[in-house]
Amino acid sequence: MGVTHLSGVELRMAADPTQLSIVRAVAADIAMRQDFDLDSIEDLKLAVDETCSTLITLAAQDAVLSCHFAVDGSGAVRVSAQVVAKSASGPDEGSFGWRVLTALVDSVETRVDEAEGFVVHIDLVKSSAGAVDA
Repeated sequence: MGVTHLSGVELRMAADPTQLSIVRAVAADIAMRQDFDLDSIEDLKLAVDETCSTLITLAAQDAVLSCHFAVDGSGAVRVSAQVVAKSASGPDEGSFGWRVLTALVDSVETRVDEAEGFVVHIDLVKSSAGAVDA
């Protein structure tokens, strides 16, 4: 998936677990505005929570967590989150949390950019339950 610049909402906050309720609330609001059913709204909230929690555990001291939400042309919600990390190791894709995350959304991708420190990215896409994959 290439980087696509879509309008949306971007949150920047301390990479701290106390901030998770904010990103969950934004995810739920965006999903509701896209007429996601209740199960899909909860799935997106949980996926965003797991994404941000994972990044927080990897974050360097005093890092800023960035989370961008956008809706694509098909009505799917795209979430791109990133944080400056302590090391080049990305998320543990064999963990239980990662398996839960991948089960909740249509796609998940991760990468580590080493241009300015180690920036860990997690991008996910969630369609409403009624959407048909192309």
